Amino acid sequence: MPNKNKKFTSRHGGPKSELRKDYIQDKYVIIAPQRKSRPRDLEVPQKVKLYDKPEESVFHPKNVKNIQATLTRGRESNWRIKVIPNKFPAINLDNPKAYGVQEVVIETPDPNLELEDLSIKHIAELFEVYAERTQEIQKIKNIQYIIIFKNDGGKAGASVRHAHSQIFATDFIPPQLMDKSHKQLAYLLKHGTEVYCDVIYKELKSPRAVWQDKHIACFTPYASMHNYECWIMPKRHVDNITQLDKHERKSFAIILKHILDRINELGLSYNYYFHQVAYDENQHLYMKITPRGSLWAGVEIGSGVIINSVAPEAAAAFYKKGVEKL
Repeated sequence: MPNKNKKFTSRHGGPKSELRKDYIQDKYVIIAPQRKSRPRDLEVPQKVKLYDKPEESVFHPKNVKNIQATLTRGRESNWRIKVIPNKFPAINLDNPKAYGVQEVVIETPDPNLELEDLSIKHIAELFEVYAERTQEIQKIKNIQYIIIFKNDGGKAGASVRHAHSQIFATDFIPPQLMDKSHKQLAYLLKHGTEVYCDVIYKELKSPRAVWQDKHIACFTPYASMHNYECWIMPKRHVDNITQLDKHERKSFAIILKHILDRINELGLSYNYYFHQVAYDENQHLYMKITPRGSLWAGVEIGSGVIINSVAPEAAAAFYKKGVEKL
């Protein structure tokens, strides 16, 4: 009879791999900490250098002063955050075959500041900007899906160093999100509770918990698909960023600044994003932060099963350093 108290290890001496399933969807991850010693996993991308001449940035105030903004925070001559149409959109309102809106949110006029360098107040204001633009874009005919996302660093898909994020809205709901909505509704009908409200309750008692206050929970998900993946969620059930109040936006800003500071210490590129399906009130808003510290190769691309060499429990321990000061 197996000894349930025995800690199993691989033949290499580290913890054994473990297959884990997403909270609700049919997505699988193999948590394989012993693979973190592979040479490729130890490669750390070089930090990009600062602009020698700040005005070289395409988002420098002098280079966007003649672009009609959809929203500006601060005076036009001295703005803090500015939202402009994407100059090279994948979608637009004049194209019924690829219909939608794509905007760029310039997070600061200073090309040499990163988002984590900004004040808590400034980051909270950024969330308010996201909410205002979401509210306006939702009014556009046939818009069904809005994603707010940030690519930071070349490995995350960024083409410009200047701190910015984007809003992408279309009449097309991605199949994975349609599937997710169906599964969330099925869970609600079966259990009488919303799945991510239950996830928050369970994860805050687990070794994957990172931080919480009265308004916000932060944890590394059980089946993390990316090295150091982290989620930030309002404890209150809200389905849309427009529903966050000022206290929740401030708490979001506090923990996001900390998480991005820690990712910066790793020297990694990252993405973050919010999914928003316009008419799905059962969804629970969350920000997913995905550092790009690993490469998806044959297994991941061929099978769809992801191998993650950083256990979410280890990632949570990394992020917890310093949270007591928040």
